[in-house]
Amino acid sequence: MATLLWRIALAAALVCGVGLLPWLSRTDPALTVLKARSADRDPTPEVLADIRDRLGLDAGPVRLLGQWLRGLWHGDAGRSWISGSEVMPGVLQALGASLLLMAAALLVAAVTAALVCARTLRRGARGRTGERRRAAGSGSAVLAALPEFLLASVLATVVGVQWGWLPALGWYGPRWTVLPALALGLPAGAVLGRLLDDLLPGAFGEPWARSAAARGIPGGRVARQAVRRCLPALLPNIGLFVVGLTGGAVAVEQVFDIPGLGRTTLQAALAQDLPVLQAGTLALVLLAALVTGACRLATRLLTGPTLRDGALPTLHRPLPPARRGLPLAYGAVLAAVVVAGLPRDPLALNTGERLRPPSPAHPFGTDALGRDMLARVGHGALDTLLLALAISSAALVIGVLLGLVPRLSGALVDTTNAVPPVLVALLVTAVAGGGVATPALAVTAVAWAPLAAHTSALLLQERATAHLAATRSLGAGRRHLLRRVLLPAVLPPVLRHALLRLPGIALALASLGFLGLGAQPPSPEWGLLLAENQPYAERAPWAVLAPAAVLCLLGALAVTAAGGLRRRGPDGSVRGGPGSMTPGEVKCPGSPDTERKLAEAR
Repeated sequence: MATLLWRIALAAALVCGVGLLPWLSRTDPALTVLKARSADRDPTPEVLADIRDRLGLDAGPVRLLGQWLRGLWHGDAGRSWISGSEVMPGVLQALGASLLLMAAALLVAAVTAALVCARTLRRGARGRTGERRRAAGSGSAVLAALPEFLLASVLATVVGVQWGWLPALGWYGPRWTVLPALALGLPAGAVLGRLLDDLLPGAFGEPWARSAAARGIPGGRVARQAVRRCLPALLPNIGLFVVGLTGGAVAVEQVFDIPGLGRTTLQAALAQDLPVLQAGTLALVLLAALVTGACRLATRLLTGPTLRDGALPTLHRPLPPARRGLPLAYGAVLAAVVVAGLPRDPLALNTGERLRPPSPAHPFGTDALGRDMLARVGHGALDTLLLALAISSAALVIGVLLGLVPRLSGALVDTTNAVPPVLVALLVTAVAGGGVATPALAVTAVAWAPLAAHTSALLLQERATAHLAATRSLGAGRRHLLRRVLLPAVLPPVLRHALLRLPGIALALASLGFLGLGAQPPSPEWGLLLAENQPYAERAPWAVLAPAAVLCLLGALAVTAAGGLRRRGPDGSVRGGPGSMTPGEVKCPGSPDTERKLAEAR
């Protein structure tokens, strides 16, 4: 009951905050509505007074919100301040489009995740997980680091316009869902595939898998059960992806002209159309609650009574050391690009050299103003990388701390993830004003949620393990269990997850820049570089490929570096889980009598 009240309070606070957006931003909502209705009409005092009278703005935000809530109780979400049409049918239609797009993107993501994990699944089915394994290649890193809006633009331009294979604009049937589903599903599937690939070796190393292989059970069946074993730890993040693909696909919906809920909410926020904005936000919050409930039910069905009985084996087992050559190579290439660009002037204009292809004088070519792209990429790296690293670090700390208290953070994670980052950026801008810190605060406000969900899921699994019950029975206290058992089991995979999210942080900043809410010209920030050169992608593709390539390089570096994060035990072996424990081993400091009992138990 307390959790339900907490969820209701958070949802109410979010809807109320959205309803106060015009007054928080200290702008005249009548003027904003007039510009949205007719940009050419003069904002005379008489016209603005008529709009205030028609909308009831003089009554104040509290009364307007109360009227909207009373109407919502009877199924009436009011009328749009811009078009005058009823809000509920439009929001439901936009929600239906977003749900269809989300379902298609999830199918693409599932196929992509299966391809990313194919090598590990094949090796596990053959009983070869104990050997040194190669992390799921750099291709998944490139996919995970591709900006969704850039992938959408490339697919629309090349596949839709130049080749004419599929429609590039509009929303008229199943064929129109293919390209946007690919743009959304490929990066999401790459991230989910990496997370699953991180858990699979532990599942294949459990006693049931070894027993099944010894009894001659087909490897494909063992592989399917291993995926089933790993799903409970992934379901919270899958739920976050479902909600994120529904409301956070604003840039993709803009590129493909899809009347989805994310785009509808963004347009309502920009026009300060409060009835539409509040209804869209409430729909996203309710969707997040439904998805979370479904994920929790699926987790209970998949794990059965083992969570209650404390009979789960740990998924975090000793793993072979990962190769270190790839992250060093990627880091060297990225550093070389940055070092080569720093001595050059990123702001020097030369209109006679505009949109020049790569040459010895300009290795990355020039942009529409004749500025050297290598210089802009190199100088933009300092802002983009340092800011993304700072946001990732803050998100990791917040996510782990809140993930350790799932009863408090569960509803907060769901509510936070339901809000598109663009809407958060608008709220932050309204409260704190514009500036360099606005996109950073907006991304930080939502970036911690996946890490907190991952921490809570791993903590739930780890608390149900047999070795934890055995350690507790030997007299270990809560502090010892947290410091020596739970945190060493949870932190390595969450830290690897945070590294996987590092390119995504840069992409979120880039997406805000693409939508005009991030860095402003003439800043060389990578997201702004993509947004500025997007109109010239067909004529001068190098102007877009240069910042996109370094983003993909950052993704490859983060993914391969994450694969090398293993905890070393006291014997020097590399561990993937709780301290230096091996499967079936329990460690607890105590008296010599306790150590003797442990030895006899072994």
